[in-house]
Amino acid sequence: MRAAIIHAPNDIRVEERDRPGLVSGKDVVVKVLAACVCGSDLWPYRGVTETKQPRPIGHELVGEVVAVGDDVTGLHEGDFVISPFTMNDGTCQACRNGMTTGCDHLSGFGSTDAYGDPVGGAQAEYVRIPDADATLVAVPGPVDPALVPSLLTLSDVFSTGHHAAVSAAVGPGKTVVVVGDGAVGLSAVLASKRLGADRIIAMSRHADRQALAREFGATDIVAARGAEGVAAVRELMDGDLADCAVEAVGTEESMDQALHSVRPGGNVGFVGVPHGVPTIGTRYLFDTNIAIAGGMAPARKYIPELLPDVLSGAIDPGRVFDLELPLDQAAEAYRAMDERRAIKVLLRP
Repeated sequence: MRAAIIHAPNDIRVEERDRPGLVSGKDVVVKVLAACVCGSDLWPYRGVTETKQPRPIGHELVGEVVAVGDDVTGLHEGDFVISPFTMNDGTCQACRNGMTTGCDHLSGFGSTDAYGDPVGGAQAEYVRIPDADATLVAVPGPVDPALVPSLLTLSDVFSTGHHAAVSAAVGPGKTVVVVGDGAVGLSAVLASKRLGADRIIAMSRHADRQALAREFGATDIVAARGAEGVAAVRELMDGDLADCAVEAVGTEESMDQALHSVRPGGNVGFVGVPHGVPTIGTRYLFDTNIAIAGGMAPARKYIPELLPDVLSGAIDPGRVFDLELPLDQAAEAYRAMDERRAIKVLLRP
Protein backbone atom coordinates (compact mmCIF):
# COMPACT_ATOMS: atom_id res chain seq x y z
CA MET A 1 0.00 0.00 0.00
CA ARG A 2 1.00 3.66 -0.26
CA ALA A 3 1.71 5.74 2.83
CA ALA A 4 3.12 9.18 3.61
CA ILE A 5 6.47 8.92 5.40
CA ILE A 6 8.41 11.75 7.00
CA HIS A 7 12.17 11.30 6.59
CA ALA A 8 13.42 14.66 7.85
CA PRO A 9 12.31 18.29 8.00
CA ASN A 10 10.69 19.31 4.70
CA ASP A 11 10.96 15.73 3.45
CA ILE A 12 7.61 13.94 3.04
CA ARG A 13 7.56 10.97 0.67
CA VAL A 14 4.77 8.63 -0.39
CA GLU A 15 6.20 5.12 -0.34
CA GLU A 16 5.11 1.52 -0.67
CA ARG A 17 4.64 -0.16 2.71
CA ASP A 18 3.22 -3.50 3.79
CA ARG A 19 -0.53 -3.45 4.21
CA PRO A 20 -1.32 -3.89 7.92
CA GLY A 21 -3.14 -6.92 9.25
CA LEU A 22 -4.82 -7.84 12.50
CA VAL A 23 -2.43 -8.27 15.43
CA SER A 24 -4.89 -8.55 18.32
CA GLY A 25 -8.44 -9.76 18.57
CA LYS A 26 -9.37 -6.19 19.53
CA ASP A 27 -8.06 -4.75 16.24
CA VAL A 28 -9.72 -3.74 13.03
CA VAL A 29 -8.12 -2.70 9.76
CA VAL A 30 -9.56 0.38 8.08
CA LYS A 31 -9.35 1.34 4.43
CA VAL A 32 -8.73 5.08 4.58
CA LEU A 33 -11.20 7.06 2.49
CA ALA A 34 -10.04 10.51 3.55
CA ALA A 35 -7.22 11.87 5.70
CA CYS A 36 -5.69 15.30 6.17
CA VAL A 37 -2.70 17.30 7.34
CA CYS A 38 -2.88 18.72 10.86
CA GLY A 39 -1.13 21.82 12.13
CA SER A 40 0.72 19.59 14.58
CA ASP A 41 2.05 17.55 11.65
CA LEU A 42 3.95 20.68 10.66
CA TRP A 43 6.05 20.50 13.82
CA PRO A 44 8.25 17.63 12.61
CA TYR A 45 7.96 18.95 9.05
CA ARG A 46 9.49 22.24 10.18
CA GLY A 47 12.04 20.53 12.40
CA VAL A 48 10.55 21.87 15.63
CA THR A 49 10.30 18.28 16.85
CA GLU A 50 12.97 15.81 15.87
CA THR A 51 12.49 13.02 13.35
CA LYS A 52 15.09 10.43 14.33
CA GLN A 53 14.20 7.99 11.58
CA PRO A 54 11.67 7.73 8.74
CA ARG A 55 8.20 7.09 10.11
CA PRO A 56 4.57 7.15 9.00
CA ILE A 57 2.69 10.38 9.63
CA GLY A 58 -0.89 11.58 9.99
CA HIS A 59 -3.54 11.00 12.65
CA GLU A 60 -6.92 12.07 11.21
CA LEU A 61 -9.05 9.74 9.12
CA VAL A 62 -12.39 8.35 8.12
CA GLY A 63 -12.69 5.05 6.33
CA GLU A 64 -14.25 1.65 5.82
CA VAL A 65 -13.68 -1.36 8.06
CA VAL A 66 -12.17 -4.18 5.97
CA ALA A 67 -11.01 -6.65 8.65
CA VAL A 68 -12.33 -7.32 12.15
CA GLY A 69 -10.64 -9.05 15.09
CA ASP A 70 -12.34 -11.94 16.87
CA ASP A 71 -12.95 -9.93 20.05
CA VAL A 72 -14.52 -6.92 18.35
CA THR A 73 -18.28 -6.83 18.91
CA GLY A 74 -19.48 -3.38 17.85
CA LEU A 75 -17.96 -3.05 14.38
CA HIS A 76 -18.39 -4.96 11.15
CA GLU A 77 -16.80 -5.14 7.73
CA GLY A 78 -18.18 -2.39 5.54
CA ASP A 79 -18.86 0.05 8.38
CA PHE A 80 -17.98 3.69 7.69
CA VAL A 81 -16.01 4.83 10.73
CA ILE A 82 -14.49 7.96 12.21
CA SER A 83 -11.24 7.47 14.09
CA PRO A 84 -10.24 9.97 16.75
CA PHE A 85 -6.60 11.00 16.62
CA THR A 86 -5.67 8.69 19.51
CA MET A 87 -6.78 5.19 20.43
CA ASN A 88 -8.02 4.23 23.89
CA ASP A 89 -9.12 1.16 25.84
CA GLY A 90 -12.45 2.54 27.05
CA THR A 91 -12.17 0.90 30.48
CA CYS A 92 -9.61 2.81 32.56
CA GLN A 93 -10.51 5.62 34.97
CA ALA A 94 -9.70 8.33 32.43
CA CYS A 95 -11.86 6.72 29.75
CA ARG A 96 -14.72 6.08 32.16
CA ASN A 97 -14.72 9.81 32.88
CA GLY A 98 -14.62 10.79 29.22
CA MET A 99 -10.98 11.88 29.19
CA THR A 100 -9.94 9.38 26.53
CA THR A 101 -6.70 11.17 25.70
CA GLY A 102 -5.55 10.37 29.25
CA CYS A 103 -6.09 6.63 28.75
CA ASP A 104 -3.84 4.22 30.64
CA HIS A 105 -3.32 2.38 27.34
CA LEU A 106 -3.21 5.37 25.00
CA SER A 107 -2.01 4.58 21.49
CA GLY A 108 -1.05 6.96 18.72
CA PHE A 109 -0.56 6.84 14.97
CA GLY A 110 2.85 6.51 13.37
CA SER A 111 4.38 4.79 16.37
CA THR A 112 3.77 1.68 18.48
CA ASP A 113 0.54 1.03 20.32
CA ALA A 114 0.22 0.64 24.08
CA TYR A 115 0.97 -3.06 23.68
CA GLY A 116 4.21 -2.66 21.74
CA ASP A 117 2.95 -3.30 18.20
CA PRO A 118 3.47 -0.83 15.34
CA VAL A 119 0.65 1.42 14.17
CA GLY A 120 0.89 3.21 10.84
CA GLY A 121 0.02 6.78 10.02
CA ALA A 122 -3.41 7.93 8.90
CA GLN A 123 -2.06 9.39 5.65
CA ALA A 124 -2.08 5.98 4.03
CA GLU A 125 -4.33 3.58 2.17
CA TYR A 126 -4.88 1.30 5.18
CA VAL A 127 -4.27 1.47 8.92
CA ARG A 128 -4.66 -0.92 11.85
CA ILE A 129 -6.70 0.39 14.78
CA PRO A 130 -6.09 -1.25 18.19
CA ASP A 131 -8.82 -1.22 20.86
CA ALA A 132 -11.22 -0.65 17.99
CA ASP A 133 -14.51 -1.05 19.87
CA ALA A 134 -13.59 1.71 22.31
CA THR A 135 -11.94 3.93 19.69
CA LEU A 136 -13.89 4.02 16.45
CA VAL A 137 -17.33 5.54 15.91
CA ALA A 138 -19.46 3.93 13.20
CA VAL A 139 -21.58 6.29 11.11
CA PRO A 140 -25.04 5.05 10.13
CA GLY A 141 -25.01 4.36 6.42
CA PRO A 142 -25.16 5.02 3.63
CA VAL A 143 -22.91 8.05 4.03
CA ASP A 144 -23.39 11.01 1.72
CA PRO A 145 -20.00 11.62 0.03
CA ALA A 146 -20.57 15.36 0.38
CA LEU A 147 -20.42 14.95 4.17
CA VAL A 148 -17.03 13.23 4.21
CA PRO A 149 -14.99 16.42 4.80
CA SER A 150 -17.14 17.43 7.76
CA LEU A 151 -17.12 13.90 9.16
CA LEU A 152 -13.33 13.94 8.89
CA THR A 153 -13.13 17.07 11.05
CA LEU A 154 -14.63 15.12 13.94
CA SER A 155 -11.46 13.02 14.00
CA ASP A 156 -9.55 15.97 15.43
CA VAL A 157 -9.88 19.55 14.26
CA PHE A 158 -13.54 20.29 14.98
CA SER A 159 -13.57 18.12 18.09
CA THR A 160 -10.55 20.10 19.27
CA GLY A 161 -12.22 23.42 18.51
CA HIS A 162 -15.27 22.20 20.42
CA HIS A 163 -13.07 21.16 23.35
CA ALA A 164 -11.58 24.64 23.38
CA ALA A 165 -14.99 26.27 23.51
CA VAL A 166 -16.28 23.88 26.18
CA SER A 167 -13.12 24.40 28.24
CA ALA A 168 -13.65 28.16 27.97
CA ALA A 169 -17.19 27.75 29.34
CA VAL A 170 -18.75 29.15 26.18
CA GLY A 171 -22.53 29.18 26.32
CA PRO A 172 -25.65 31.16 25.51
CA GLY A 173 -25.20 34.89 25.81
CA LYS A 174 -21.43 34.72 26.33
CA THR A 175 -18.83 36.84 24.56
CA VAL A 176 -15.80 34.99 23.20
CA VAL A 177 -12.38 35.98 21.87
CA VAL A 178 -10.69 33.35 19.67
CA VAL A 179 -6.90 33.69 19.46
CA GLY A 180 -5.59 31.82 16.41
CA ASP A 181 -7.01 31.68 12.89
CA GLY A 182 -5.79 28.24 11.84
CA ALA A 183 -8.18 25.36 11.31
CA VAL A 184 -8.56 24.79 15.07
CA GLY A 185 -9.23 28.44 15.83
CA LEU A 186 -11.77 28.63 13.03
CA SER A 187 -13.37 25.44 14.33
CA ALA A 188 -13.57 27.06 17.76
CA VAL A 189 -15.48 29.96 16.19
CA LEU A 190 -18.02 27.52 14.73
CA ALA A 191 -18.17 25.57 18.00
CA SER A 192 -18.78 28.78 19.95
CA LYS A 193 -21.61 29.67 17.60
CA ARG A 194 -23.09 26.20 18.03
CA LEU A 195 -22.91 26.56 21.82
CA GLY A 196 -24.89 29.78 21.70
CA ALA A 197 -22.27 32.52 22.10
CA ASP A 198 -23.74 35.98 21.63
CA ARG A 199 -20.60 37.67 20.35
CA ILE A 200 -17.51 36.03 18.84
CA ILE A 201 -14.39 38.09 18.22
CA ALA A 202 -11.90 36.32 15.95
CA MET A 203 -8.29 37.49 16.03
CA SER A 204 -7.01 37.16 12.48
CA ARG A 205 -4.76 39.02 10.06
CA HIS A 206 -5.54 37.01 6.92
CA ALA A 207 -8.43 37.96 4.64
CA ASP A 208 -9.36 34.41 3.63
CA ARG A 209 -9.44 33.24 7.25
CA GLN A 210 -11.33 36.34 8.35
CA ALA A 211 -13.97 35.58 5.73
CA LEU A 212 -14.38 31.98 6.88
CA ALA A 213 -14.47 33.08 10.51
CA ARG A 214 -17.39 35.36 9.69
CA GLU A 215 -19.14 32.57 7.81
CA PHE A 216 -18.66 30.33 10.85
CA GLY A 217 -20.23 32.91 13.16
CA ALA A 218 -17.64 35.54 14.11
CA THR A 219 -19.33 38.88 14.74
CA ASP A 220 -16.10 40.88 14.81
CA ILE A 221 -12.51 40.63 13.57
CA VAL A 222 -9.47 42.02 15.38
CA ALA A 223 -6.17 42.09 13.51
CA ALA A 224 -4.12 43.77 16.24
CA ARG A 225 -2.10 41.82 18.81
CA GLY A 226 -0.74 42.41 22.29
CA ALA A 227 -1.92 45.48 24.16
CA GLU A 228 -3.35 46.89 20.93
CA GLY A 229 -5.41 43.74 20.50
CA VAL A 230 -6.78 44.01 24.04
CA ALA A 231 -7.59 47.67 23.43
CA ALA A 232 -9.44 46.71 20.24
CA VAL A 233 -11.51 44.17 22.17
CA ARG A 234 -12.37 46.80 24.77
CA GLU A 235 -13.32 49.26 22.05
CA LEU A 236 -15.68 46.75 20.47
CA MET A 237 -17.26 46.01 23.83
CA ASP A 238 -17.64 49.55 25.16
CA GLY A 239 -14.78 49.17 27.60
CA ASP A 240 -15.54 45.62 28.71
CA LEU A 241 -13.58 42.40 28.13
CA ALA A 242 -14.86 39.02 26.96
CA ASP A 243 -16.38 36.36 29.19
CA CYS A 244 -14.35 33.64 27.49
CA ALA A 245 -11.25 33.23 25.34
CA VAL A 246 -9.91 30.38 23.25
CA GLU A 247 -6.15 29.92 22.81
CA ALA A 248 -5.49 27.88 19.67
CA VAL A 249 -1.84 28.61 18.85
CA GLY A 250 0.41 27.33 21.64
CA THR A 251 2.82 30.21 22.17
CA GLU A 252 3.42 32.28 25.28
CA GLU A 253 2.27 35.34 23.35
CA SER A 254 -1.02 33.75 22.33
CA MET A 255 -1.76 32.58 25.88
CA ASP A 256 -0.99 36.05 27.19
CA GLN A 257 -3.31 37.49 24.56
CA ALA A 258 -6.11 35.18 25.63
CA LEU A 259 -5.62 35.85 29.35
CA HIS A 260 -5.72 39.62 28.93
CA SER A 261 -8.75 39.50 26.64
CA VAL A 262 -11.10 38.12 29.32
CA ARG A 263 -12.68 39.83 32.30
CA PRO A 264 -11.94 38.98 35.93
CA GLY A 265 -13.66 35.69 36.67
CA GLY A 266 -13.60 34.74 33.00
CA ASN A 267 -12.47 31.50 31.40
CA VAL A 268 -9.72 30.55 28.96
CA GLY A 269 -9.83 27.28 27.02
CA PHE A 270 -6.47 26.30 25.56
CA VAL A 271 -5.82 23.68 22.94
CA GLY A 272 -2.71 25.03 21.21
CA VAL A 273 0.07 22.50 21.69
CA PRO A 274 2.61 24.44 23.80
CA HIS A 275 5.70 25.65 21.93
CA GLY A 276 8.85 25.50 24.04
CA VAL A 277 8.22 26.20 27.73
CA PRO A 278 5.57 28.93 27.90
CA THR A 279 5.05 30.57 31.26
CA ILE A 280 1.78 31.64 32.85
CA GLY A 281 1.65 34.38 35.46
CA THR A 282 -0.02 32.61 38.37
CA ARG A 283 -0.22 35.89 40.30
CA TYR A 284 -2.29 37.36 37.48
CA LEU A 285 -4.61 34.34 37.63
CA PHE A 286 -4.87 34.72 41.40
CA ASP A 287 -5.65 38.42 41.22
CA THR A 288 -8.23 38.08 38.43
CA ASN A 289 -9.81 34.70 39.27
CA ILE A 290 -9.46 33.73 35.61
CA ALA A 291 -9.79 29.98 35.13
CA ILE A 292 -7.78 28.04 32.56
CA ALA A 293 -8.80 24.63 31.27
CA GLY A 294 -8.13 22.55 28.19
CA GLY A 295 -5.41 20.43 26.68
CA MET A 296 -5.43 17.49 24.30
CA ALA A 297 -9.02 17.08 23.19
CA PRO A 298 -10.83 13.83 24.06
CA ALA A 299 -12.25 13.58 20.54
CA ARG A 300 -13.76 10.13 21.16
CA LYS A 301 -15.96 11.68 23.87
CA TYR A 302 -17.24 14.42 21.58
CA ILE A 303 -17.81 12.58 18.29
CA PRO A 304 -21.20 11.07 19.26
CA GLU A 305 -22.37 14.50 20.45
CA LEU A 306 -21.29 16.35 17.32
CA LEU A 307 -22.10 13.69 14.72
CA PRO A 308 -25.88 14.30 14.53
CA ASP A 309 -25.34 17.98 13.74
CA VAL A 310 -22.98 17.08 10.90
CA LEU A 311 -25.34 14.45 9.49
CA SER A 312 -28.29 16.85 9.63
CA GLY A 313 -26.33 19.66 8.00
CA ALA A 314 -26.78 21.92 11.02
CA ILE A 315 -23.02 22.56 10.93
CA ASP A 316 -20.51 22.24 8.10
CA PRO A 317 -17.05 22.21 9.71
CA GLY A 318 -15.57 20.62 6.58
CA ARG A 319 -15.31 24.08 5.08
CA VAL A 320 -11.96 24.44 6.85
CA PHE A 321 -10.59 22.31 3.99
CA ASP A 322 -9.70 24.74 1.25
CA LEU A 323 -7.49 22.35 -0.70
CA GLU A 324 -7.95 18.69 -1.63
CA LEU A 325 -5.17 16.56 -3.10
CA PRO A 326 -4.53 12.88 -3.82
CA LEU A 327 -2.34 11.06 -1.32
CA ASP A 328 0.46 10.91 -3.88
CA GLN A 329 0.75 14.71 -3.54
CA ALA A 330 1.17 14.66 0.24
CA ALA A 331 4.43 16.60 -0.03
CA GLU A 332 2.60 19.44 -1.77
CA ALA A 333 -0.09 19.33 0.93
CA TYR A 334 2.57 19.97 3.56
CA ARG A 335 4.16 22.74 1.52
CA ALA A 336 0.82 24.45 1.01
CA MET A 337 0.05 24.49 4.72
CA ASP A 338 3.59 25.41 5.73
CA GLU A 339 3.53 28.37 3.34
CA ARG A 340 -0.01 29.33 4.47
CA ARG A 341 -1.37 28.82 0.97
CA ALA A 342 -3.98 26.54 2.52
CA ILE A 343 -5.81 26.51 5.83
CA LYS A 344 -6.14 22.73 5.89
CA VAL A 345 -5.57 20.08 3.21
CA LEU A 346 -7.68 16.97 2.70
CA LEU A 347 -5.94 13.92 1.23
CA ARG A 348 -7.68 11.17 -0.76
CA PRO A 349 -5.79 7.85 -0.98
